[in-house]
Amino acid sequence: MSAQPPESGIPVLTQVLQAPVYGVDLPERRLASSQAMPQANATHSALSDACREQIMQGVRDGVLHDLLRQVDLLLEGHIRDSLADVLQTAVDGLTRELRQGLEQALARVETEAVTAEL
Repeated sequence: MSAQPPESGIPVLTQVLQAPVYGVDLPERRLASSQAMPQANATHSALSDACREQIMQGVRDGVLHDLLRQVDLLLEGHIRDSLADVLQTAVDGLTRELRQGLEQALARVETEAVTAEL
């Protein structure tokens, strides 16, 4: 097989490509832009401060929302556990009282039945 020349515009593995850099503030670009346009640089700084503050507020809101959701889940679990304990204690007390009342009623009925037979 013979090696064919690469088509123009199609990179080959041995060719080094320069990728465009978007949004990267290189030191030499920063120096050149600050010397050329001080007013634009101040506007950019104010915009970046406003954007940074907006991003920080968004992060704070997200963290606060997550914390509140976790606190709600924790509180719900603690309340459920506490309520289960309280309800179990109330049911135990009610069962005890019903049993005592039933025993007293049966003893009274038994006494009345024995008295009626005699």
